[in-house]
Amino acid sequence: MPTPIDIPVPDLHGARAVVTGASDGVGFEIAARLARAGAELVLPVRNPAKGEDAVARLRERTPSAAVELLPVELSSLASVADLTTRLNDDGRPIGILINNAGVMTPPERVVSPDGFELQLATNHLGHVALVAGLLPLLRAGDARVVSQVSIAADERAVQWDDPNSERNYHAMSAYSSSKILLGLVAAELDRRSRAAGWGMRSMLSHPGITPTNLLAAQPGMGRADDTRAVRVIRALSRRGILVGTPASAALPAALAATSPSAEGGRLYGPRGFRHLGGAPAEQKMYSRLTGVDDARRAWELTERLLGMPIGL
Repeated sequence: MPTPIDIPVPDLHGARAVVTGASDGVGFEIAARLARAGAELVLPVRNPAKGEDAVARLRERTPSAAVELLPVELSSLASVADLTTRLNDDGRPIGILINNAGVMTPPERVVSPDGFELQLATNHLGHVALVAGLLPLLRAGDARVVSQVSIAADERAVQWDDPNSERNYHAMSAYSSSKILLGLVAAELDRRSRAAGWGMRSMLSHPGITPTNLLAAQPGMGRADDTRAVRVIRALSRRGILVGTPASAALPAALAATSPSAEGGRLYGPRGFRHLGGAPAEQKMYSRLTGVDDARRAWELTERLLGMPIGL
């Protein structure tokens, strides 16, 4: 068994933290680490039963955990709007938002309720709509917004001419494009927050490689069996070879969200071999996420796709 890795996290009592995709995998471990530090968690979940199970497991680890489950389907802009309306009506400032949920490489093109390719809709558009809708609460909380990209954001390119994969669908290219777009907009969000004095910081994280449900069997997305990749990753993770565990893979996002030394506009990930696993640390920004012009272009493209402005 690999030796567990952890990081110091400051006292988070009184801080409200929203974590997407926290019903299992890396998202659950992020939520668990924040709960252990005293954060008041809001977990938007698609599957209520999985959400309730996650809450029970969180309270097994931290009996005093303050957790609120709220429904959301990130691929649906109407559902995201319902969530942001509910949180805004509540009016409590948000100190941490971790955009962690995602889908990866459906073998066939799947379309969201709004007609977007599912990876674009869930990984990118839903999260940006969430940020846009919660901006007043994020500003009020001097929030850290952490967007979970992927080592896939260091591969391939944005599908600028076909972001919705309408003319040609290649599962991995669409996944990389969605993660690069999310990273570019996250970097631009930090620049705009600094320029406008919004008082919030936007940073990026990636979990390295770890066994999660992203590559597991998901019949609803057309994947009847686990991929060979996830079977290999599980075997390596159990032995502590190269890749991380869900608990270690959660730490880059937790570091970005809580460390006094973490800065906006930076990338955090595992520092092991090829950044596949290991303890978290700041990393060199992926080359595909460094272009200021590309970030502005991604921001404008996203606003067009969403049909609404991202900023105030």
